[in-house]
Amino acid sequence: MPAFALAVAAAFGVYATIPTVYVSHAVLMLTTPTGGGVVPPDPKMPMPRINPMLNFEHGLSVTASVLIAALGTPETARELGVEEGGDTEYQVTNGSSNLESLATGPLVFVEATSTDPRKATKMARRVIARAHLELDARQAAVDAPKGTYITMHEAVPPTTPLPQQGRRLRATAAALALGLFASLAATFAVESLAAHRRGRRRPAAAPAAEPGGPGDSGPSGARRADAEPVAAGAASRAGGEA
Repeated sequence: MPAFALAVAAAFGVYATIPTVYVSHAVLMLTTPTGGGVVPPDPKMPMPRINPMLNFEHGLSVTASVLIAALGTPETARELGVEEGGDTEYQVTNGSSNLESLATGPLVFVEATSTDPRKATKMARRVIARAHLELDARQAAVDAPKGTYITMHEAVPPTTPLPQQGRRLRATAAALALGLFASLAATFAVESLAAHRRGRRRPAAAPAAEPGGPGDSGPSGARRADAEPVAAGAASRAGGEA
């Protein structure tokens, strides 16, 4: 029981020392301009206006993949204020951890984490602002006409940071499992040592008497007792004959 109590206390200590992490999510959506991706050759004959929500081309998925890759570099993370070993981080994905399926849609998922809920919200907004800059910079780099620029909207604005208990629970469960294993091992070692000491303190058994010894009353001793009168009688006869 003392060992089990120590294991539980250690698990509680681990749970108390690991800080709570708050998570804020956001989703960005890329859309084409209402006039499409081309500039009309005659300004007097503009292109038909379309609903961007009904015109999700493959180019939007590719652009989303480019943004995800650009925002996920270590250099960008440092510029956004992420410090090595710090308590505030972010992650930009397409909603999946499979790197081979980046171009799956015009959506960019942002996840900011921190031990301070206010820092998590600020980091999410900082990443969104950087995503707008990266999108415009890359379109300007290829000399795209201004009227055809892809735009970005917040499909889901940064959510209220919520506590994430998974990390603390996993660490606590691991500490409890290790503590229980250590307590069982210690109990087994103590029991083995005690049994070994009891075996050494047990007195050794007295050795058995050898056959034919002084205190032996077996058949051999009886024969020797019978032989003594015979020898005495023979000596008396020898003296009479003389």
